[in-house]
Amino acid sequence: MSLLPFSRFYFCYFAFLGLFNPYWPLYLARLGLSPWQLSVLVSLLGVARIVAPTFWGGLADRLGRRNPVLRATTLLAALAFAPILWLHDFWPLFALLSLSHFFWAASLPLVEAGAAEATRAAPGRYGRTRVWGSIGFMLVALAAGYALTTVSLAALPALLLAGLLVLMAAAWRVPETGARPTSDAPPASLRALIARPGLPALLVACFLMAFAHGPYYTFYSIALAGLGYGQGAIGALWALGVVCEIVLFWKLPTLVGRRDPAVLLFVSLAVAVLRFVLLATALGQPALVLLAQTLHAFTFGLHHAASVALLQRIVPPAQAARGQGLYLAVSFGLGGTLGGLVAGALWPAGGAALVYGLSALAALGGCAIVWRARHTLGA
Repeated sequence: MSLLPFSRFYFCYFAFLGLFNPYWPLYLARLGLSPWQLSVLVSLLGVARIVAPTFWGGLADRLGRRNPVLRATTLLAALAFAPILWLHDFWPLFALLSLSHFFWAASLPLVEAGAAEATRAAPGRYGRTRVWGSIGFMLVALAAGYALTTVSLAALPALLLAGLLVLMAAAWRVPETGARPTSDAPPASLRALIARPGLPALLVACFLMAFAHGPYYTFYSIALAGLGYGQGAIGALWALGVVCEIVLFWKLPTLVGRRDPAVLLFVSLAVAVLRFVLLATALGQPALVLLAQTLHAFTFGLHHAASVALLQRIVPPAQAARGQGLYLAVSFGLGGTLGGLVAGALWPAGGAALVYGLSALAALGGCAIVWRARHTLGA
């Protein structure tokens, strides 16, 4: 099976995030919303990642087909977002963003489950497919910075709507790889899925890694700016992390072929401890900041690839979409959202030292979880 449709989808999905994540808060501030209103609207994406993936993944597994759900939700995400082009008040934005994000957050776990299934015979190929998401994010984030300077932030909703329409087109080309039901019996319950050996430990470890990264995504740029780093240097550091992530995804077939994914998961968490210790203690030293940023390849790229490989090992094919949804909800949804909120509460009291120190402790906790469950996970 050709992996090109999956690569194309990843590119479009993360290209949308490359436009949304850096610039949507700036657009909301331009509308004159209060800081509280702005923070609520920005947090809706994380909330959707908690609720939507498991719901839509479970529906796809019950149907025995992923593509009808994938195509419908990408279309509905665009339709729900379209009126935002003409709306500027908090409550209408809140309602439509909640709806659009709920549909948008359905797509990634469905495609992740299909990509994992399509690369089951050669798991290392997953990295070279997923890498196009990192490329899409980096290219669009850099290009949009220049484009929005030229045409102003007022054009952002139209660009985002165009991005959702392109994503919808990419979703229609993704092949169906879902396991069809072999009987009329309903799929196992979510509780039964969570009880599968190894899955609770994997989910807790993923939650802790995402929790550790919440302060990074929320306050990294702010911390650097406070130490005198210019916008160009900050942007270059973000780009460096994505470039290193791309290199790792490209080299992933070699890594997966030589090491068990449970070992790679432990390594990613151990590297995260080092990375966040550096951020807590050495943000004023550019050489160490550069080193810490190169480690993003391990703390995001390697961690994600190892987690997907372990999910494929633990979760039966008939529940693959629900398993992917559960993983994304617990990690990027719940873990990332809580990590960012805790960082927001602690930042005024202790700044980078306190917040990134907590991130290092969270990653260390993940190491302990994986080590204790190493036999169950298969290491």
